[in-house]
Amino acid sequence: MLAPSRWRLISVLAALVFGVLFTLPNLLPASVRDSLPPFFPRQTLNLGLDLQGGSYLKLSVDTRALRVEKTTNLIEDIRTILRAEDIEFSDLGQVGQDVTVRVSDPARANEALNLLRSRLGGDVATGGAGLELSAQPDQRIRLRFSEQALNAEASRAVDQSIEIIRRRIDALGTREPAIQRQGFDQIVVQAPGESDPERLKSIIGQTAKLTFQMVDDSVPVAEALQGRAPPGSVILPSQDEGPMLLKKRAVVTGEMLTEASQGFDGQTGQPVVNFRFNGQGATRFGEVTANNIGKRFAIVLDGKIISAPVIQSAIMGGSGQISGNFTAETANDLAVLLRAGALPAPLTVEQQNTVGAELGADAVRAGAISMAIGAVLMFAFILLAYGLFGVFAALALVLNVLLLIGIMSMTQATLTFPGIAGIILTMAVAVDANVLIYERVRDEAHLGRSPLQALEHGYERALVSIFDANVTSAIAAIIMFMFGAGAVRGFAWTLLIGVLTSVFTAVVVTQLLIGWWYRTRKPKTLPIV
Repeated sequence: MLAPSRWRLISVLAALVFGVLFTLPNLLPASVRDSLPPFFPRQTLNLGLDLQGGSYLKLSVDTRALRVEKTTNLIEDIRTILRAEDIEFSDLGQVGQDVTVRVSDPARANEALNLLRSRLGGDVATGGAGLELSAQPDQRIRLRFSEQALNAEASRAVDQSIEIIRRRIDALGTREPAIQRQGFDQIVVQAPGESDPERLKSIIGQTAKLTFQMVDDSVPVAEALQGRAPPGSVILPSQDEGPMLLKKRAVVTGEMLTEASQGFDGQTGQPVVNFRFNGQGATRFGEVTANNIGKRFAIVLDGKIISAPVIQSAIMGGSGQISGNFTAETANDLAVLLRAGALPAPLTVEQQNTVGAELGADAVRAGAISMAIGAVLMFAFILLAYGLFGVFAALALVLNVLLLIGIMSMTQATLTFPGIAGIILTMAVAVDANVLIYERVRDEAHLGRSPLQALEHGYERALVSIFDANVTSAIAAIIMFMFGAGAVRGFAWTLLIGVLTSVFTAVVVTQLLIGWWYRTRKPKTLPIV
């Protein structure tokens, strides 16, 4: 086992070069890193929230609002379908968890039921909407979403919210945000380095649901406010004109946007948001504006009217602009929201914490001091306990740390304070492996074996214990990484990398050094006996 091996020498040299190359950028200032040759690695460790400061938010997805929206849309769909087929109806509305409608003509009740079932029905198992329809007495039809369908929709809404939050934070330039699901309907957001938590909260928490709806001029707004709004219309507040009566059905939605950017109006110079629709949105927008020249349409964001211009001519290009009381920053924020997409349901901030940059710097210093103290104590122990072999273990330990930091830098892993604890634990695990080997070698020497036999037998028999100990540690790290969140995952990832590097350095590196020493010196006794 101690015989010369080319692959062992090559692997150790490759590991040394890798460790130095990928660790060095962490020790260089940014200006020096930028001036390095193109082939030189520039990746550095990403410091977590607790090390560089930032914002922590725990958000709750309002799945109840999602159910309300689905029910409202269902009512409007029923109204549209029955009117298109000239089926008279009444009493359309929500009763408890159900939606009911009464068909006026008894002869057309079954026709209406079959029509709604074909257009709206379906079973979750077959990929349908999970909508249950049934005939009731007095020509009534009852519709209800199954609980399975509602739960599946809520789960999808949480997953979609995570992706949208990630796109919004990325657009702000925040580096390496940690966004994770917690429980059924909660999301934890950690944004390291974000200096304005209130802006972050407003960007994340705003639903940003954009719709284009026609203004309903059939009745005065004052009359509608007294409870006489036409069916299919809704009263919404506006920024400039007070309440306005709009058609509930959106003619175009923000989901059809392909581009949104902050700009300035060519005539007034005021900040605006320029937008462009996809093919479907451009066609629909062109048709609506062509058929409603002289009428007003409203641009609605999260249930509030931003502006309600008069359609002067058909807008066929699929692009336009949103004007309002914007500043350059608010217009840019709105463009960010529209590009990222609307949240499927509102978010509620359950918990908010802010870690200051100074506190993060203190944590970095504390972590560095703890690592230095731990390293010094471990080096002192192995040098005093094993002499020359302790020097070999110390060299392997240095390479182990270089490999660990190099791998984390290459993978752009986020280093947290628990991650520093993982590095310290990794150093201890690496020393522990050497202790197992050296104590086994010492036992073999005490049994009367020659130095070469003691080294060979010591390594062979200690490997089983080392393998078992590190496999159990790796399993624990994998479980923590899979089921943990935040700091737990950071600790688990550091520990898992450390287990792999520790086995390599404690076995391969020290074995190579001891083999080189034995072939050079040909000792009669071992320095650890």
